[in-house]
Amino acid sequence: MWELIERMTSDRLWIYTGIVGSIFGALAVAYLSTTRIGIWVYSKWDKLLDWVVEKTGWTWFIQDKDVWRKQFPEISAKINELEERISKLET
Repeated sequence: MWELIERMTSDRLWIYTGIVGSIFGALAVAYLSTTRIGIWVYSKWDKLLDWVVEKTGWTWFIQDKDVWRKQFPEISAKINELEERISKLET
């Protein structure tokens, strides 16, 4: 056991390959998320998770419908302002 620990601390190649591999993985995901195939795969994954929620009843996969308001507060505030203006004009 001690020999394994000594070998891991002296041979650090696994650290560098892990870091470089995760960087390349992040770059690939960032690129693929903007392509047609990436969007298609994401939609299939979303449908699969919806199916899992229906079959198992797991609610921790369900996303809040107003989550975009938390992610984009400026846009949310502008939409609220425009909705108020429209409601004032309609009355």
